[in-house]
Amino acid sequence: MTDHRIIDLTITPIAFSDPPLLNSTGVHEPLALRTIVQLELANGVHAVGEGRAGAIGADAGAAVRDAVIGQDVFATTRIGAAVADAIRTVQPGAGRHAQLSAVAPIEVACLDAQGRTAGVPVSDLLGGAVRDSVPYSAYLFYKWAGHLDAEADAWGEALDPDGIVRQAERLVDEYGFGSLKLKAGVFEPDVEMDTIRALAQEFPGLPLRIDPNGAWTHETALRVIAEIGDLLEYVEDPVLGIEPMGRIHAETGAELATNMCLVEAEHVRPASEHRAVQILLTDHHYWGGLRVTKELGAICDALGMGVSMHSNSHLGISLAAMTHVAAAVPNLAYACDTHWPWNRVDDIVPRGQLEIHDGSLTVPTRPGLGVDLDADKVAELHERYVASGRTRRDDTGYMRRVDPAYDPTLPRF
Repeated sequence: MTDHRIIDLTITPIAFSDPPLLNSTGVHEPLALRTIVQLELANGVHAVGEGRAGAIGADAGAAVRDAVIGQDVFATTRIGAAVADAIRTVQPGAGRHAQLSAVAPIEVACLDAQGRTAGVPVSDLLGGAVRDSVPYSAYLFYKWAGHLDAEADAWGEALDPDGIVRQAERLVDEYGFGSLKLKAGVFEPDVEMDTIRALAQEFPGLPLRIDPNGAWTHETALRVIAEIGDLLEYVEDPVLGIEPMGRIHAETGAELATNMCLVEAEHVRPASEHRAVQILLTDHHYWGGLRVTKELGAICDALGMGVSMHSNSHLGISLAAMTHVAAAVPNLAYACDTHWPWNRVDDIVPRGQLEIHDGSLTVPTRPGLGVDLDADKVAELHERYVASGRTRRDDTGYMRRVDPAYDPTLPRF
């Protein structure tokens, strides 16, 4: 019988290039941070997962390794419980999110290893792909021309409707995206509404979304929806909280999406009772892995909610994992979010193994995640992480280098 025991676990924090993308709490710093997890099995299989920055911090690494090494890679329920227990032990104040964030990249690596061992893609381990490709949406950001003390980047400045339209044209030309999402909550709502109108004029028929990350008051959300709601596929997190979201839906009938107010199992019942969420944007990095994400799809189906996928700055291992689980969720009916075009310059997956064409990414069919890891690139990005001296993201701190009085308190408008 093949030995499926995990004999080694490597946890590598990395830092990669990120443009100065604006949002409701500030602006992206020059480096984005992620966590790379690598497993080795007794049968010689090597596998990989990608997680959030600090998903398994330096203080927790040894405990997590002890919890994982020696386990059968197919025993993901037991492994997840052991990892969560290790996080609770080492970080007594850590909440459920911290535990699930640590479990997620390890579960992905386990599924990658299972697929490589069995000779099947990860989507097969999730019940099988119901689609051959997964649609993604162009993610549009207001942005500076370049980072502080640096020259303008290749994307250029986008601080008004014309700049966002140029950005959208580039993304649609390069990737064929068939839907557009605007990260809002940055400027006065009138500017952002004008941006949506400009996009609707330039790209007639393409679904449009807007996401102010809770930066609007109740009154502002009502006004925006009244003025441009007919141009939007959905509005994402216009206000903060389940009950406020429910009031917006009750007063407008608008389709509301979230990755902010329904973020753990305890939120499902109240979100449903208040009709606060019409589309849940799942994220396996936050919820604890691919299998729970598949289960969320079934819960959404039972409750009459739509389902799609949230994104944060990420590289190709995450993109592959996102694509596998999105392919296996039958009721995923909206193009998923991805930051990958913004970050792929530093990808740790060899170029050509993942490509978005006509707005979609073909589901990998090779065993496991179906992609390789560029070990030299991982080493380079780890060295960059160490040299940066950073361990967490700080959009507000970076913005305060320009505006010392900048206040991230929400709602703002």
